[in-house]
Amino acid sequence: MERCLWACKTPEEQHYHDKEWGVPQHDDRVLFEFLVLESAQAGLSWLTILRKREAYRAAFAGFAVEQVAAFDPKKVEELIANPGIVRNRRKILSAVSNAKLFLDIQESFGSFDSYLWRFVDNTPLQNAWRGAGCVPAHTPQSDALSKDLRQRGFQFTGTTIMYAYMQAVGMVNDHSINCFRWAECARPKQLQETP
Repeated sequence: MERCLWACKTPEEQHYHDKEWGVPQHDDRVLFEFLVLESAQAGLSWLTILRKREAYRAAFAGFAVEQVAAFDPKKVEELIANPGIVRNRRKILSAVSNAKLFLDIQESFGSFDSYLWRFVDNTPLQNAWRGAGCVPAHTPQSDALSKDLRQRGFQFTGTTIMYAYMQAVGMVNDHSINCFRWAECARPKQLQETP
């Protein structure tokens, strides 16, 4: 059984690839979780974040956005002292700030899901990459999403981070075509041929 090359190094990456990566997500709690995790990953490996994921769940109230938005300075200091997560003050403060802005979007659009999926016309983008070297670092869709989030005040939401986020939550299927998950995540009628 063939997999995307990046998923063949460790059991954690393999499990994440086989069960989650590229699967469309519409639950706001899951969408918030990946927003926090992808932002925390900036400058680090995804494997580092996967290995800290359970500690993040515990530290960030199971990714209940209302609770994270209410974190006070004392709670932020506790998080900075928590060895189970990435102890970067700016990333932790941005997670709290982004949670407040996430709630604003929920109020304006009914859900973060409704806001987010507009950037791909509510349909996952289907790619047909022949290898990992073909996958872009960002796209016009991630550029637009990043720009809109940043205009709303979100932090750690640059276009490369947002493209990784879009891949994670299934807004785009970037499994290689030789990967067994490509067909499972594909929607053939929307398939776009890519080099």
